[in-house]
Amino acid sequence: MEFSAHARARSRRFAMQALYQWDLSGMDLAEIQRQFAEADDFNRADRDYFIELLKSVPARLEPIDRDIAEYLDRPMTQVDPVERAILRIATYELLYRIDVPYRVILNEAITLTRKFGAEQGHAFVNGVLDKLARKLRPDEYSRKPQQVNGL
Repeated sequence: MEFSAHARARSRRFAMQALYQWDLSGMDLAEIQRQFAEADDFNRADRDYFIELLKSVPARLEPIDRDIAEYLDRPMTQVDPVERAILRIATYELLYRIDVPYRVILNEAITLTRKFGAEQGHAFVNGVLDKLARKLRPDEYSRKPQQVNGL
């Protein structure tokens, strides 16, 4: 099944909001999933990808947080909760969704951080994820970006 980039981007946005809610409230993931499924424009998101992120990030939180912590200048608990959710989603994708190019992952994370994070949060997120991509995807990272449309 084919998904549009826009549907995936919406899934990441919903997952970021849901993981933020889970992180701060400790609420049951199934209840959070139900709430988001009832959101107005949820039908325009990639539902399966949202569910994967919502369930898999908490299930793999220890290795995800360990990889992130390696590049932080403060404890994970002191990272802005929005940025923490975004870093966790992006790190999950870097680790477990090799089908998603790392540049797409970084771009999506930066876009979400610009929209929902602290004023200069995108620079922080970009710095952490760039180092993580170099570590987790060294072959892909070292390749030059492909030219698009002859540019």
